[in-house]
Amino acid sequence: MVTIKKIMSKNILRVSEETTVKEAAKIMKTSKIGCLLVEKDKTPVGIITETDIVRRLVAEEKDAGITQVKTIMSSPLLSIDASKSVIDANDMMDKNSIRHLIIKEEGLIVGVVSSRDMMRPLYMEGEEW
Repeated sequence: MVTIKKIMSKNILRVSEETTVKEAAKIMKTSKIGCLLVEKDKTPVGIITETDIVRRLVAEEKDAGITQVKTIMSSPLLSIDASKSVIDANDMMDKNSIRHLIIKEEGLIVGVVSSRDMMRPLYMEGEEW
């Protein structure tokens, strides 16, 4: 069984809930990532993804320069334990129609996995995980 911990990204970037969507999008572009964890007073409260930007900002013709991420982020955070299988994570993502899932270990956020990351075990068949 391939656990989700083996394919997750450990470097999850964070922004304040007051960050503008424009600033968040620049961070995502520069870092070549599709999501950011959103925090309020250093506590995770949501996640902003490329899909959130398209559906809740662009499609609604909001101004990215003044709209704060808290108004378009996905919340509450959905998470799965790092010891669960890739199949378990895929099922959870499919059931909730999401492309990014927070990974926790002993109650703490330790990473994030994207739908693209989920394909990695398919390409690594036969290699040691």
